Amino acid sequence: MSLTSAPRPRRPVRTVRHDPARQPMLVIWEATRACQLSCLHCRAEATPARNPFELTTDEATTLMAEVLSFGKPAPIFVISGGDCFERDDLYEIARRGVAMGLHVAVSPSGTKKLNRDSLMRLQDVGVNTISLSLDGATKESHDGFRRVQGTFENTVAGWEAARELGMKVQLNSVVARHNVMELPDIAKLVRDLGVMTWSGFLLVPTGRGIDLGALTAQECEDVLNLFYDLGETVPIKTTEGHHFRRVSIQRHVLDKVGRDHREVMNLGLLYEALYDRSEALGLVTGERSRRAPINISSGNGFVFINHVGQVTPSGFLDVPAGNVRDSSLVDLYRNSELFSGIRRTELLEGKCGRCEYRDVCGGSRSRAYNSTGNIYAEEPLCIYEPGSFPFNDEVNDLII
Repeated sequence: MSLTSAPRPRRPVRTVRHDPARQPMLVIWEATRACQLSCLHCRAEATPARNPFELTTDEATTLMAEVLSFGKPAPIFVISGGDCFERDDLYEIARRGVAMGLHVAVSPSGTKKLNRDSLMRLQDVGVNTISLSLDGATKESHDGFRRVQGTFENTVAGWEAARELGMKVQLNSVVARHNVMELPDIAKLVRDLGVMTWSGFLLVPTGRGIDLGALTAQECEDVLNLFYDLGETVPIKTTEGHHFRRVSIQRHVLDKVGRDHREVMNLGLLYEALYDRSEALGLVTGERSRRAPINISSGNGFVFINHVGQVTPSGFLDVPAGNVRDSSLVDLYRNSELFSGIRRTELLEGKCGRCEYRDVCGGSRSRAYNSTGNIYAEEPLCIYEPGSFPFNDEVNDLII
């Protein structure tokens, strides 16, 4: 008899090891809304000038100390914007956070300030992870979306410099009407240049992106299935695409039982077009271990603090529970009515409330709120009808 146990089978959805109701995995701080870009989708509706009421250097230090008080493992602390390079004290704040013991990452914009020298300064203070955005496969589509010429070249140059310096890079791409057909070509860039993670952001109608042109529910289903296909070639995840977890479970089951996902999941013409392009680029078969999506979401493993200290479940869900200037971040996250309620899946309404996947998905509360004014409304961009998947016993084995 072997003294070593057999390895546990890889599950299609990961869960965090600690209780996400007590401790977030990610804390995002919007250090400023100042930015030299004017992106079509910007949730912050950024402007060139900084707000005089932003958290100060010392207030940011106090915030980071409170993030550490959640306990171990300490949450990842991401300094975002606007453009965080618009703050002259960025390096000092990052240095203090690293010295405290935080894993600090930064998420800058694709401007001239994103360059090898600025990245080396970040490394000098202990930051080795950055998050960049690329929303088109060419400078025409990306710069048209960002509304400033040169942002594609700045972003790619910063990406290449970061990789040469040994930094970890997450790349983020908005998924909307303007670029959906370019997703395979963006994926090729991701494969060729290399990233830690590529995140597809399913547009939330907020800020300047309120009329940008989100996909339909059927188109989202097609895109999420493409993302599953690309998972053996590139390390892909989603932002505000929580039903990717449901898709991952269903595709995992269909692979096991040998059924055609196109037929069972009623995929459409967009899927076929994207798949054909991806196949032509050599992106649908690879040797990577598929990156299973992780079961965290707004207010449940994730918390956002804006430039003036307001605490919300997400940067796309602009409903504050309080402000770090006069309240405890830990208390707001753990005990406020807003955060406690958003974690109670039994409060979900419509299809989300009836869905057998509600505890691993739950839908985008940000999209539900911005579309209906109701945080608990059903996910507008999910086409799935609860109970319609034909292999429920196999699904239950994976989610119970």
